[in-house]
Amino acid sequence: MKDLADTRITVVGLGLMGGSLAGALRGRCHTVIGVARRPETVSEALERRLIDYGHTDLAAGAGQADVVVLATPVRAILHLLGQIGPLLPTGCVVLDLGSTKAQIIAQMDRLPAHVQPLGGHPMCGKEAAGIAAADPRLYHGRTFVLTPLQRTSADTPVSYTHLRAHETPEH
Repeated sequence: MKDLADTRITVVGLGLMGGSLAGALRGRCHTVIGVARRPETVSEALERRLIDYGHTDLAAGAGQADVVVLATPVRAILHLLGQIGPLLPTGCVVLDLGSTKAQIIAQMDRLPAHVQPLGGHPMCGKEAAGIAAADPRLYHGRTFVLTPLQRTSADTPVSYTHLRAHETPEH
């Protein structure tokens, strides 16, 4: 199991939830890569130092990741799960931040065997949306429910998602 400091994490979707998580993880892991549809979103995430690198291409962003976090609306998560599997290295953990689980877990179960699926639901948020609302403190002190699948290896590190407020790095 890799230590968080040695982990390359890709966050797909840099709105409120994804941008906030990326910012919270930056400085705690080896590399945080952001993937967004719009180049302007990637630029803002880089300017705000929420990510180390950014892409608008899923393959470029996810191809070397140890963990990929899908932080998009549920419909987009379902679509991404249908295409991301072959792009990922062996042992890569795929975690979602979707607000519903049944369809996501069913789709995760169809991922290739070399990928480790892990459903997730953070119990946080706020009224605002988008990268402008991203706040690296959003997850601190909050419950983050994990939903491993039956096929998820017992060795899958779930500590990747554990953030403690007193460990906040300075940006």
